[in-house]
Amino acid sequence: MGIQIPSNTYKAVIEVYVSFHGNDECWYSNPPNSYIEMNNLNTKQGHGAYREVLVTLDDTVVGSVIPFPVIFTGGINPLFWEPIVSIGAFDLPSYDIVLTPFLEILLDGKVHGFGFKVADAISFWLVDANLHLWLDDNLKEVQAMAIEYSVPSIKLELDSKFNQLDGSFEIEGKRKSEYTGWVNSNIGNLTTFVNQKLKFENTIKFNNNGTQKVVKQQVKVKIELRVESNTGTLISLTTMKRKYSLKITTSTLAGSAKNTYLMNTNLEHSFKEEKLNEEFSSSLVNSQQCSGWMFVRDHDVLSGAATTQQSYTYEDDNSCYSRTVTAANGELGNDTSSLLCSSSL
Repeated sequence: MGIQIPSNTYKAVIEVYVSFHGNDECWYSNPPNSYIEMNNLNTKQGHGAYREVLVTLDDTVVGSVIPFPVIFTGGINPLFWEPIVSIGAFDLPSYDIVLTPFLEILLDGKVHGFGFKVADAISFWLVDANLHLWLDDNLKEVQAMAIEYSVPSIKLELDSKFNQLDGSFEIEGKRKSEYTGWVNSNIGNLTTFVNQKLKFENTIKFNNNGTQKVVKQQVKVKIELRVESNTGTLISLTTMKRKYSLKITTSTLAGSAKNTYLMNTNLEHSFKEEKLNEEFSSSLVNSQQCSGWMFVRDHDVLSGAATTQQSYTYEDDNSCYSRTVTAANGELGNDTSSLLCSSSL
């Protein structure tokens, strides 16, 4: 999409939204194509378990996102999600990418193109964004210049071992991105430094002739945003850390009737976030533990049982809130909340 931004813009952030479907709905559990082809499996859910959303400005990568692995209400075991839904299913997370260091490019009065790519993706992914701009009402034009830009390709290490239907697949990825630029507006000549570290780990194991599958994934993101004056005085320093953890265990037994099977399922899922600046700090921990089974014909759940427990804790310098909810077989059980709590990442 092409956008011409106002010449008096002194700050810019693009807020990215991501939703994944089709054969990539559970991308974090997809085995590599070699495993599928060697075993002549009738599935298109392949390409391995690494996915990354790349944000581009005029075809140059200016940021990236490995999304939180949201599980939709039919995912893993549909009985888990009655009446509690999975983390983010009804409120998808968004991801901010600071564009202020790139204002020299954006303020030239021309139309510029923003785009999105998903590395190793299978159709289909829905990616969109909001572009947030801060305008200086006292100036028609502000001055800006990019100083440093470094967004190297992610360094991936892959290890694949399998014998027929049993095997293990490991992926580790790291990336460190840095970009810097200054903007001279009515509020001063300010230099913005952005430093992002990304770490991705995924392991998929098949046991018992492929009837048991264990998926483990963890994503860590640390973003440091520093603003200094033209004399080097620190104006602000903000650090944001996020950690996404996921573990899924499924065991499948063939049923006595045609096209039926029994599946035992266990899930551990969490979203953790910590923010810190010179004036404010906060932490959020949202986690779920689920266990159950289901008897399935084709894609229809004929019977089953499931329990789900979710705990949520938010804490900052001024307040705290925690809540724990449990459900079993579609009915809500305990639901307790408190304004006194303690959490850590």
